[in-house]
Amino acid sequence: MARTDEPGYVRIARELRERITAGADGHRPGDRLPTLHELAAAYGVSEVTVRQALGILRAEGLIETRARAGTRVRERPPVHRLQADRYRRTAGAPATPYTRDQGIGWSEYRLDKRFERVEASAELAELFEVEPGTLLLARHFVFYSNDQPTQMSTSYVRWSDVAGTPVADPINEPWPGGTRAQLESLGIHVVQVKESLTGGMPTPAEVEALRIGESVPVMRFTRRHIAEDGRVVEVAHPIVRRADTTVVDYVVNLDDQA
Repeated sequence: MARTDEPGYVRIARELRERITAGADGHRPGDRLPTLHELAAAYGVSEVTVRQALGILRAEGLIETRARAGTRVRERPPVHRLQADRYRRTAGAPATPYTRDQGIGWSEYRLDKRFERVEASAELAELFEVEPGTLLLARHFVFYSNDQPTQMSTSYVRWSDVAGTPVADPINEPWPGGTRAQLESLGIHVVQVKESLTGGMPTPAEVEALRIGESVPVMRFTRRHIAEDGRVVEVAHPIVRRADTTVVDYVVNLDDQA
C-alpha cells in the first residue's frame, strides 16, 4: 500500500516498476512507453513529475531514452550463476572461467584490454604480500558476451614473472584457459584460488563500461592466484559484475566424522 505522504513521482515510478517487473502488456522488454504528455494525463500530474519518475527508472537501468526512438523498457540480461569450481580446468574447446560462467562459446567472447606497468600500492602490496613499489603488470579488461559487456576487472601479475613473455603482450588476449593457463605457460603452477566478495553501488566508470543504470548495484570480487611455493602470483582487484543478474553458488561439504 502506498504511503499517503508518498511523492507523486515516487508513486508513478513504483507503479511503472511493478508493471515492468511483471512484464505487463506494454511494459515488456523493448516496448515503447507512452509519451510524457500521455503519462502526465494518465496520472493526472505535470510532465515535470513524470520526468522525475522516469529518471528514477532510468537510473535503475529499467528504461532507456533515445533520440527519435522515445523511452523503451530495456532488455534485461539473463541471470548467470558463478559456480564455486569455475576455476577448475576442463577438457575440450577453448574456454576460460568467464566463458563457462556465461555459457558461451569462444566465438561469442571478446575483450577490451589495456596493459600498463605500475608500482604496487600499499593495498596491492598487502594482497601480493610484497613491498610497496614492487613492479606489477596491470591488465584492464572489459568482458563481452555476444557484444554485451557483463564483467570488468583489473588483473595484476608480477612484472618479474611476465616481463618479455607472451603473457605481457595484450595481443595474446583472450588466452584460452585464462590466467591459470597463462601462469602455467611460465612454469608457475597454481594450487589455490582465494576470493572475497563485497557489494555496492557502481562508480561512473563501471556504469559506463557495463552499460548499467547508476542505481544498479554491483558485486566486486578480489581474487588471488597462489602458486605451489606459496607466492601470490596474480591479484584481480576488483572483478566487477552487476549484482541483479549474478548469483554466486557455493558448496560446503561437511564431514560428519570431523
